[in-house]
Amino acid sequence: MLKIKRSAQAPSSVIMIRPHHFHPNGETAADNAFQKAPDDNHNEIAEQARFEATRAANELRERGVTVHLFEDEETTTPDSVFPNNWFSTHPGGHVAIYPMFAESRRSERRQDVIELLKQKYRVQEVIDYSGLEQDHLFLEGTGAMVLDHIDRVVYAARSNRTDPIALERFCTHFNYEPMVFDASDKSGRAIYHTNVLMCIATEFALVGLDLISPENRRDEVRDRLEASGKQVVAISEEQIADFAGNAIELQGNDGRVLALSKKAEASLEPAQKEVIQQNCELLPLDVDTIEMAGGSVRCMIAGIHLASR
Repeated sequence: MLKIKRSAQAPSSVIMIRPHHFHPNGETAADNAFQKAPDDNHNEIAEQARFEATRAANELRERGVTVHLFEDEETTTPDSVFPNNWFSTHPGGHVAIYPMFAESRRSERRQDVIELLKQKYRVQEVIDYSGLEQDHLFLEGTGAMVLDHIDRVVYAARSNRTDPIALERFCTHFNYEPMVFDASDKSGRAIYHTNVLMCIATEFALVGLDLISPENRRDEVRDRLEASGKQVVAISEEQIADFAGNAIELQGNDGRVLALSKKAEASLEPAQKEVIQQNCELLPLDVDTIEMAGGSVRCMIAGIHLASR
């Protein structure tokens, strides 16, 4: 694969969390249709999830991605393997901390992660939105928002975890154009996080267009992506259920890679893979146990869009 010049969309460094007491969270299952109740022993599930997170981090490192891997030995943070929901980083030295919908997820926020970012990267300011929880306003980071870092657009599906007021504050602070829409599955249930519906890479976007309503808004989302120079790859509801939309483009030593789960990669059609592979290499990761919690590879990775010190 030919080397590709670096892209603001594809970070070369990431934060990941290795969980020690992972299990699907009963509190978040109320609005997350992607979760699956475990049949096996909780200890076995926790051990397998820890192994999957370790293996995923190692495979990313083998491709040249810098992975800062933190341990979570707490017993009260079952979803800590998904750090992209509580913070994000942005060019120019900006970090945002977010208000979380589920009370059990609020203790995932960690000062040691922020301190590492300050030590290793150039951080100018940290904007903390977590106080909005007191007003029942929630915005779960790059789960709630899918960011086009190049064209400065935020795509966001309305849900319990994506409040329009909190989103407007983020867009004002960080100078993004909001594209807000409704998205639901065939049963009419709202999609809980935008990043299971959509992945934006440098040259293409994977989008569950059929889940966006009404039809004219669906067309507007497609048009805006195409106006940003992205080739739009429509993915089906069945592929979304296999987490095909929950992928992230990263910068490796030999070019960009699209990190996604093995289940997601297997669900893609040959023509869809061809579009992706014209621009980056597919990197399927085996995270079947972690996916029981309703998130996949994108949720496990918090990209670092900051300059190194």
